[in-house]
Amino acid sequence: MQSPTKLLSPIILSIPAPVQVLIAILSIQLGAAFAINLFSVFGAVGTVFFRLVISAFLLFILIRPKFTREALSQYKTILTYGITLGLMNWCFYEAIARIPLGLTVAIEFMGPLLVGALSSKRRIDLLWIAIAVVGLLILTPNIGNDIDLIGVMYACVAGVGWGGFVILSKRINVAIPGNDGLVFGMIAASIFMFPFAVTSISPAFTGIGLAGSLIFLAILSTTIPFYLEFSALKKLTAQTYGVLITLEPAVAAIIGVLVLGDTLGVKGIVAIVCVTIAAFGATLTQEKFDTPE
Repeated sequence: MQSPTKLLSPIILSIPAPVQVLIAILSIQLGAAFAINLFSVFGAVGTVFFRLVISAFLLFILIRPKFTREALSQYKTILTYGITLGLMNWCFYEAIARIPLGLTVAIEFMGPLLVGALSSKRRIDLLWIAIAVVGLLILTPNIGNDIDLIGVMYACVAGVGWGGFVILSKRINVAIPGNDGLVFGMIAASIFMFPFAVTSISPAFTGIGLAGSLIFLAILSTTIPFYLEFSALKKLTAQTYGVLITLEPAVAAIIGVLVLGDTLGVKGIVAIVCVTIAAFGATLTQEKFDTPE
């Protein structure tokens, strides 16, 4: 019997790599918009917990990781990776429960931008960070009035988590071959989130509809994007992939307006544009680009 991965491969390979990345971005942001509908039942923490558990289960089936002695010896890295993954998603969901989706993603995007700038010795990277910061500073007068302060703080913490996730992903990919590290990290994240979400578990068993919604969320937010991006990265250079990813704040803003009825205002739009320009510029001015294997 063929594995699910082999059955999916022909379909995925028929889609152009750039389109795969764009579909992945769209899927992630639609998943975030869909997740908000579940907050009233499970809360942000419960929704994150179930998404992680179901995603870990689905990825475990698809990837079939090997529990080797070498992999298990990296338990400290796996635990740190899992905790970072859990906190990043938890804070992101808490943020979108309070402020517009596009604005949340724009603020969160500062995390990987800062990681890239701090690891670079080029002055041009400081320019891109400055543009992003100026865009976000434009929103400052509105924070606490039109924009929820707690939501902004959660988005900032999510950004720190995303930056840490970028660093730890590189480490775990070196320590554990293939994509096994991702599955182990998802399992660790699920275990970490359990004590915080334990009171939200019982509603999931009250109806098939709720259980189905959680499974749909996990597939939309994690399984589909992961497989599409993994396939695309085999064909795209790091630069091309990076340029495509810079569209994420804009896509999130559009999804927020069309699906959630978010109101960004002129300042919100300017902030998102500034972060997008900064991310785009930082990607284009990289000194070294990886090539697909």
